[in-house]
Amino acid sequence: MPRVSVTRDGRTTLTAFDQFVVKLHSRCNLACDYCYVFELRDTGWRKRPRTMPSAVRERVVHRISEHVRRHGLRRIRVILHGGEPLLAGTAVIDEFARSVRRALAATGARVELAVQTNGTLLTDAMLEVLLGHGICVGVSLDGDAQAHDRHRGRRGTDSGVRHGSHAQVAAALARLDAPRHRGLFGGLLCTVDLANPPRETYDALVSYRPPAVDFLLPHGTWDAPPVGAGGTRAPYGDWLCEVFDRWDDTGRPVRVRLFESVIGMCRDHTGSSAETLGTLPAAVAVIETDGALVWTDSLNVVADGASHTGANIFSHSFDGVLALPGAPEHGVGSLCATCRSCALVDICGGGLRAHRYGKEQGFANPSVYCLDLTRLIQHIGRRTAPVNRA
Repeated sequence: MPRVSVTRDGRTTLTAFDQFVVKLHSRCNLACDYCYVFELRDTGWRKRPRTMPSAVRERVVHRISEHVRRHGLRRIRVILHGGEPLLAGTAVIDEFARSVRRALAATGARVELAVQTNGTLLTDAMLEVLLGHGICVGVSLDGDAQAHDRHRGRRGTDSGVRHGSHAQVAAALARLDAPRHRGLFGGLLCTVDLANPPRETYDALVSYRPPAVDFLLPHGTWDAPPVGAGGTRAPYGDWLCEVFDRWDDTGRPVRVRLFESVIGMCRDHTGSSAETLGTLPAAVAVIETDGALVWTDSLNVVADGASHTGANIFSHSFDGVLALPGAPEHGVGSLCATCRSCALVDICGGGLRAHRYGKEQGFANPSVYCLDLTRLIQHIGRRTAPVNRA
């Protein structure tokens, strides 16, 4: 549960971070056409160093340790990200993980290390480094070969033709599934594409025996809505409902955070928030390769520079970032009148902040996925409601 303060009007302010997204490398070896780093409006990555310099890495570790001590945090998560973080190489990852473990050992906090990767660089040598530091591995995979390669691949020199990456990712997942490395497998991240059949996509993901699957809605706003969103239908909600039914009918063999969150909140409002749902803020600090401290990357869909804070790891502590004017607002009180009057607001939370943006009213809108989230929440609520046997 994030540490927050709540005002009388229902606005929620984050008071401490417990997750730190560290971008060890600012570039990627793939060119996924929906990427929220390289394909949206923000261009800041062009000016940043490819690999996070050692001085920045040292300062990041110092600031994390400082924040943990100041707030007496008992558990934190450090996520290696990018770009593609594995492009930083085994030596950088080994040194950084060792430094984090060493600095946090004296604080008494439990440190979870994780990496989110496209999987193409998950070699045996890299897996050994990750194993040495107990770094949990999340892999991006969008389904079977056809589904995955539609968006996730390399642009070739032959007129921009995209070369798929599914074969490489499948080989990497086979290595990750080996007994020696199986314990590192954190799960799969799948971006929803309406062109991919939902049940077949789910089955393809589960075939790799992941402990968890996360589904990510494509980023968009009211000014530039994702394909099919923002109209009078709920195609993304329908897609996710089909996946939910398949997941539920097969005994829920893997964790699906989105579904579990909705189930918990539908029952007694105690379920934890998922990225796209809930009224609590995500307690995540993001550090770029040059030490810049930014708000969540999803804001890159709004405008060039929308995620920028103007702070960096040398000029500001993490508490200093939380105190900056213009920090994103959270909680029911920060939502538009339409959301505040909705019966589902405590579950939906207005959806992801970036998805509420429109140039005329800023963030004072429902989510561009409002109908889709409503469809999913109501479907799960009906399907999982206790049977009255009286």
